[in-house]
Amino acid sequence: MPDSHHDVVIVGAGPVGLALGRMLGLRGHDVLILERWPEPYPLPRAVHFDDEIGRVFGSMGLTDEVRAISQAVPDHYEWRNAAGETLVRIDWSGTGPNGWPVANFFSQPDLERVLTDAVQDLPNVKLLRGAEVVGIEELPDQVVVTHGKQRRSFARYVVGCDGANSFVRERMGATVRDLGFFFDWLIVDTVPLDRREWSPQNWQLCDPRRPTTVVSGGPGRRRWEFMRLPGESREELNSAAKAWELLEPWGRTPENTTLERHAVYTFAARWADRWQAGRLAIAGDAAHQMPPFAGQGMCSGLRDAANLSWKLDLVLRGESGRALLDTYTSERSVHLQHAISLSVELGRVICVLDDQQAAERDARMIAGGADPAAVLPVTALPLLGDGVKFPGCPLAGTLAPQFPVLRDGRAVLLDDVTGPGPVLLTLSATDIDPRFKEIGGQVCVLDPTGTPDATGAWSSWFGAHGIAAALLRPDRYLYGTVADLVGTTRLTACFADRLR
Repeated sequence: MPDSHHDVVIVGAGPVGLALGRMLGLRGHDVLILERWPEPYPLPRAVHFDDEIGRVFGSMGLTDEVRAISQAVPDHYEWRNAAGETLVRIDWSGTGPNGWPVANFFSQPDLERVLTDAVQDLPNVKLLRGAEVVGIEELPDQVVVTHGKQRRSFARYVVGCDGANSFVRERMGATVRDLGFFFDWLIVDTVPLDRREWSPQNWQLCDPRRPTTVVSGGPGRRRWEFMRLPGESREELNSAAKAWELLEPWGRTPENTTLERHAVYTFAARWADRWQAGRLAIAGDAAHQMPPFAGQGMCSGLRDAANLSWKLDLVLRGESGRALLDTYTSERSVHLQHAISLSVELGRVICVLDDQQAAERDARMIAGGADPAAVLPVTALPLLGDGVKFPGCPLAGTLAPQFPVLRDGRAVLLDDVTGPGPVLLTLSATDIDPRFKEIGGQVCVLDPTGTPDATGAWSSWFGAHGIAAALLRPDRYLYGTVADLVGTTRLTACFADRLR
């Protein structure tokens, strides 16, 4: 077959690779996605995304499709001890600050079908399955990717979304930092055949005899996760017979349940030292892995895609130099370590097998009134590391909220009005640097003569932080804010200068 030429080659067609392909395709770039397996993996894996990731799906024009295959959590996430006492209760109900439900559950094959259809709808994005990458040669102005039966594809950039054993990461020469946090758990995915109300829908049994997780697996599915005990081999744990034995106390039998999948996973906490070098980059599990206790594994990978896509877009268009890509590692690695730290600390609370330690933990958490702020480990707020951030601004690098605004008399989410580029939000008209519009920036005035604040939430947010304007990057993280409209010219000028 003849050689092919593309702007970007993405290695791996999981959720992160497909999402990145969709993001770049929507920005007009020619993308080839290479997947080693000839058919999509048909069984569940990831099951959770939060309201920020719902916003990311919305930015890809997939709001209706993703809502149709996901299940919003109607109540709370609860941890209980062996006696059934509540140790912590976390409210997962309602709408989060990004305009989506706080917590959402899904089946990964369903999500991958949505994302696959989304990339195949774009004429400038091609998905090629059964194409294992066997060689990557980086040249000064392009990368040669060899795949399948010695077929070659040329690209300006290559992104590895090819999992924990990433070929692209190895080719980059990146090393992996490992926290040494390892626990084996049996994951059991089921389809209940009976009608039963699961309340709370998602909870954690903190029983030293066998810590267990009980959560939704998406619409019509349930998942159990059972920790491997000392003296128990992975082989004896990973069998259908053992899965049924562990499900039996929960009232699950072959008569009322279909056993969809069972697999033993080793939960680990690790990340690569660099996520981009030259014309190569990595994202998702290729860049990091973490325990599932905070539900942030796939979420972190999609944050990678959102961060990398807008920067690659500017570099591919020639509007920014390649140095902009250096901020991908510096920003995302710091933010990612927050998610890993949170997951590990939650795991240290859950994975307790000693009776005395469990009793002390239970007493402490019960005394705290099951309040997550009082009884769970406190970590720093998630914040992007050094990169495209306004100097000296405390809010720079935090995620901007997405409250409703009015359009044609109807309340809609902000991103549906502004589109994908950088946005300066203000409560009244102001001056900007002309270069801001030259790089695709726009001004959104949240007042009755511009884009009205539908609920007053925007005005409250501005007031709570004492700001007059906020500049949102394309990934909707804050570049910076100013306390007075006099500062908007400098804010927009600095952003334009930073990109150029």
